[in-house]
Amino acid sequence: MIKRLMWRRLCAAIFAGSLGLALGACSTGGTSPLPQGASAYEVIPEKVDNGELSERLRPGDRLSIKVFGEPELSSDDYRVDSTGYLQIPLVGELIAGGQTPRELAAEITRRLAARYVRDPNVSVSITDRPRSTFTVEGAVEAPGVFEANPSTTLLTAMAQAKSPSKTAQLNEIMVFRTINGRRAGGRFDLTDIRRGRSADPQILPGDTIVVGNSALKSGWRDFLAAAPLFNIFTFF
Repeated sequence: MIKRLMWRRLCAAIFAGSLGLALGACSTGGTSPLPQGASAYEVIPEKVDNGELSERLRPGDRLSIKVFGEPELSSDDYRVDSTGYLQIPLVGELIAGGQTPRELAAEITRRLAARYVRDPNVSVSITDRPRSTFTVEGAVEAPGVFEANPSTTLLTAMAQAKSPSKTAQLNEIMVFRTINGRRAGGRFDLTDIRRGRSADPQILPGDTIVVGNSALKSGWRDFLAAAPLFNIFTFF
């Protein structure tokens, strides 16, 4: 009986040690390439001017674009797609997301004047805007789509998602944002933000937050949950 107990304890120790080494290797190999520290805040700043933000076009915006004297180009039903781009006859594809209506009108004017229309007169206005939302995915208790407002930060976004799960990797909080039609992002340490060592970045409409999962924590919890099935810690 004693030999059997010692054998089971030895097997448990070997298995746990092997599991820890394997998962440790896995967890260190999956670090995000996104910028962190000061470089992350250059992409995802602590604060964005709300007045300027409200003027800028977003994915999903419906636009009224009028080209004086050119009815075939004028419409009240242009739509900025999910990547921030817009398609206009004769003009082609252009970046609308992140631009103001005035900036977009200037770019349309430039393209039309270069080839098709003499002295074009272009106006752009927003006719409909979808509800402002952001998305939280990964190792959180309640992933989903949430409403964004000017006071939304990374910490409040985590609270809306019911906080990171017990297996979350708190130094792997990734925020993705579409900037001028291109996908960009930064990596943040939630513990440093909670303790005031780092700023709490503002979350904007359209952002996606991904909370990394620790393979070591997850694997160890799975091991402990499965251990009773193998009677590893059973004493006789």
